Amino acid sequence: MPSSSVVFRFLAEPTDVNFGGKVHGGVVMKWIDQAGYACAAGWSGHYCVTVSVAGVKFRRPILVGQIVEVEAKIAHTGKTSMQIFIQVRCGDPKTQNLVETNHCIISFIAMDETGYPVAVPPFTAVTKEDKQLENYAIKMKEIAIETETLLHKSAPG
Repeated sequence: MPSSSVVFRFLAEPTDVNFGGKVHGGVVMKWIDQAGYACAAGWSGHYCVTVSVAGVKFRRPILVGQIVEVEAKIAHTGKTSMQIFIQVRCGDPKTQNLVETNHCIISFIAMDETGYPVAVPPFTAVTKEDKQLENYAIKMKEIAIETETLLHKSAPG
């Protein structure tokens, strides 16, 4: 059975920050994408591509020297897609007391060697938390589809 989660832990470095001394949102998004990819590739056994990121809200800044934890877990699978719940936490490395900075759902598609989508193993939510995350992931996927449809209906031309 493939692993359904991945955890990255590291220190926020001076090269990660903006002029205000806080980690760039774009750097955090890179970490989210990397952890999500590692989780998706591990689950599917295939190369995966990012399709969308939904529900990102930055709740608190990450500072240089803080320990950062990026946890990615499978929340829902379709035929070729995986919706992965990502939670980012940070805190003082001496106490290891971590608080959430943000979370989101990132969607990936598994691809074969020729670039075509391939089937992924189904994920079955078992625990109450898994079921809540799956419901959240399904809702975020629906919202992403609705948003894309609205864009195409509203676009000029």
